[in-house]
Formats: sequence, C-alpha cells, structure tokens
Amino acid sequence: MTYVNPEAEGRAAAERFRREHDLGHQPLGDIVALIEQTAGVDVAVLDAGPDEHGLTMRDPQRDAVFIGVARTRHPMRQRSTLTHELGHVVFGDWSDNTNCDWSAPSAAESRATAFARHLLLPLGGLRTFLGDLPATSPATLSAVVQRFLVSPAIAAIALEQGRYIDASVKTEWMSVSAPQLAVRFGWSDQYRALQTDSDQRRAPQRLLARAIQGYAEGVVSVQTIATLRGITSHTAEAELREAGIYPAPDAAVWADPGELPEARVDMGALDEALSVPEEP
Repeated sequence: MTYVNPEAEGRAAAERFRREHDLGHQPLGDIVALIEQTAGVDVAVLDAGPDEHGLTMRDPQRDAVFIGVARTRHPMRQRSTLTHELGHVVFGDWSDNTNCDWSAPSAAESRATAFARHLLLPLGGLRTFLGDLPATSPATLSAVVQRFLVSPAIAAIALEQGRYIDASVKTEWMSVSAPQLAVRFGWSDQYRALQTDSDQRRAPQRLLARAIQGYAEGVVSVQTIATLRGITSHTAEAELREAGIYPAPDAAVWADPGELPEARVDMGALDEALSVPEEP
C-alpha cells in the first residue's frame, strides 16, 4: 500500500493551482471571486451557528458544486475556510464520502488544510517578500499576516518551513491573534475593514446575476434580489435604479380590427320577444 503524505499532496496541488491560473506567488485578493472565476463553483456567505465554518456540496445529477461559508468577524479564518473547501473541490473529496464524517480528523482533511495554507501563503511568495532577512521579531510575523491576510498560525508554520524561525518560536507565535498584531503594529483600521467585509452575507454571483437579468425582463421581483442579498427591498431597488436597471414595462398587445373574426349575431330570438304583445 502506497503511503500518501497529506502535506506534500496539499502543497503540490496548491502550487499547481497557482500555475494553472497564473496566480504567481502574489497574495490572493477576494477568495470568493477567485473560486467562482477559476473553479466555476458557486460560493455563498451565509448566516450560520458559531461552530459552523464551511461546507462543500455536490449534486451528482447536475454535477453542480456549491461552497457555503459562515459570516464571521474573523476574516483570516474565513479565508482559510474558503480555501480549505476549495481543496476538497480540487481533490474531489465528495466522490466516496457517503459514509464519512468530514468533520473528523482524516487524511483528506489534513490534505485540504495543507492545500489552503500553501495556496494562501506560498513559500516562494514568502521568500520573495522577506528575502534572506531573519524573522527574529513579531514585527515580521505581523508583516506576513498583513500582506498575505492569513492567520498568525499559518504564517508561523510557513516561516518555520521556510527556515526563518525554529519550532519553539513557531509555537510561541501560533498563540498570537491577528487583532493583537493589528493593534500593536498599527493596521487595526485595515483589520476592522476586513471584519466588516467577512461579516456580510453574500449570494453566489452567477445566481444573483441571473436574478437581476430576470428583474430587468420583468419576471423576477425586487424582493427576490433583496432576499438573496440580505438587504431590504428599498435598498435593492435604489441600487438597481442607480445602476440604470429597471424592470421592463408590460407591453400591451393590441389587435388589428381587420384581424378580428367576423361576429355573427342571430337577432331572431330578440325580435320574437319584442313582437309578443304584453298581457293586460
């Protein structure tokens, strides 16, 4: 039996994904848009419980894949969750999961976690960013977290794998939080903006685009669009109006009089009724 190394498999798949989509070693921007545009997967940010982070579902009949993640005030965790679920899509982990609990520790989960870590923070990108400078202070950790928008834990693991720090420093830095770094090193305003973005509901882009097209054609209500986006109908209508999108008016269909069928009316019965004399 061949031994499968989840860390090596995850890293190789992440590097391949970056090559195939010309992502280089640069930090990734909007992860939701990236997944929808590269993998063709619908993604939604939803209201969920405090212990629910993300899931991937597949309809085998339509071969349609859907990723859902929870709204959260932890933007780095949401990015990790999104790329973790993308890892399951890349590896097709749903193919034999009819009797498997993906929330339990497994090689597939470890592989998806490694994929997410290397996709968000490639070692090549880390070396390009830091060069040969030793990572001897938390300021370096903060700079890596801020640039690649990853958790301090992911940054610490990458820094150890890149031989910038040793295992003891990695353990120490993994206990630090992103908000702590943001406040200490002066980028708390940026972090609050990231929190606001990750705490918003978000509908799948393709679904929303089809709904807006239906609205413009007069077959979808503005309330449907508002429900998809989690906003009021007044706000949705105002945004659509500002973008110059209005529902198509109902076109009245008029018939040409010449196209109407000839009306044949038998007035005989009426004549007979009128000719009968009234009884005294």
